[in-house]
Amino acid sequence: MLDNYEYIDLEFVYTDPQTGVLRNLGGITDNQDLLFFESVAVAK
Repeated sequence: MLDNYEYIDLEFVYTDPQTGVLRNLGGITDNQDLLFFESVAVAK
């Protein structure tokens, strides 16, 4: 599994159009910040 939240989504349905990062409940647009956010969330 890759530690990466950047995807190719030509219609930007699932990704942020400026960063290419997967849309998420936290509204995070930075790949590394999203990785940290999800790591902390599942560790609880």
